[in-house]
Amino acid sequence: MRRSTAVRPAGTRTLPCADSCESHAPGVPTRRSRPTETCAMTVAIRALSFDLDDTLWNIWPCIERAEAKLHDWLLAGYPRIAAQFDALALRRLCSDEAVRDPAIAHDRSLIRRRGLTRAAELAGYAEFALDEAFEVFFAARNQVEFFADALPVLERLAARYPVVALSNGNADLDRIGIAHLFAFHLSAAIVGTQKPHPAMFEQAVARLGLPPAAILHVGDNPEHDVEGARAAGLRAVWVRRDGRDWPHGLAPPEFVIHDLHELEALLATWPG
Repeated sequence: MRRSTAVRPAGTRTLPCADSCESHAPGVPTRRSRPTETCAMTVAIRALSFDLDDTLWNIWPCIERAEAKLHDWLLAGYPRIAAQFDALALRRLCSDEAVRDPAIAHDRSLIRRRGLTRAAELAGYAEFALDEAFEVFFAARNQVEFFADALPVLERLAARYPVVALSNGNADLDRIGIAHLFAFHLSAAIVGTQKPHPAMFEQAVARLGLPPAAILHVGDNPEHDVEGARAAGLRAVWVRRDGRDWPHGLAPPEFVIHDLHELEALLATWPG
């Protein structure tokens, strides 16, 4: 089947000026450009920033496999933990740590480590090999399966633009094998706060040394990626892989794509 490369942005179109243009993509609200808006694509894109989880790969199969491997490891070495907590219960225990201490809510690795420590305490273990337990989980968490379009397009774009990674998660790009494609990687744990807080975007802008409007952020999460990026002055593309509707109450996304091939098509139309 021939792949369509048509990109249907919401509220604008892939032409130099977007005045009075609408999108009719199902599930994506429409708007008309206000008369005072500048043309949408007059500033050349000089760098790209990418979210990682659920943008380049589906994260939940990775998490579930990692949790299963961790549970098997616990069953062999710490059977009372495995008996008291199945994989889902361990996940909930870890999530509870972020509620117990909101100051660590941005650090997925620390949350996981705190949860495992708590599980060992509740199961009555005075000693627990926390580093080894976390490594079992973390190694499997980074065994990702890229969406079919993601890696080929990312490699081509990295040859044309500075590309950076901005993620709330704890992916290890060296382990995954794609660190060489990125100029740098900022995570919530590094920055100290999560998207959509502007800090991660602002740090990326400062390190790239570019105007915010010259950076195009690509991500799957309407609030974290699209709202966060445009609040910081970046351009934003919503990656709508799963066909979900845009959340009510948020201003419509400027651009909507369904895979990264469509991102290439969008960039090919961009002036400059």
